[in-house]
Amino acid sequence: MNQTHPQYHRDRQTISQLLREEASDYNLAELARLIIRYRGFPGAADLQNDLKALLTNWQLTEEALFERTRHIHISRPVYGSSDASQEDWL
Repeated sequence: MNQTHPQYHRDRQTISQLLREEASDYNLAELARLIIRYRGFPGAADLQNDLKALLTNWQLTEEALFERTRHIHISRPVYGSSDASQEDWL
């Protein structure tokens, strides 16, 4: 059964933007975040295909992406909010 993710439309915009841009630290963090969100999700096949395409376009595996983003997050905050309690889904 295909489900629609509550953040589908917002994520569609983000992924479309990522497809037009280069692999900056911020964009890598966004890609990793979205891959985690949609891993195992029963739906949004178009988004999941685009996430795979981004990995290919940026010549990364998931493992390499997660390793790079761990280093990015350790070295500095990627997202501008200083409110650590702010949740992604709000």
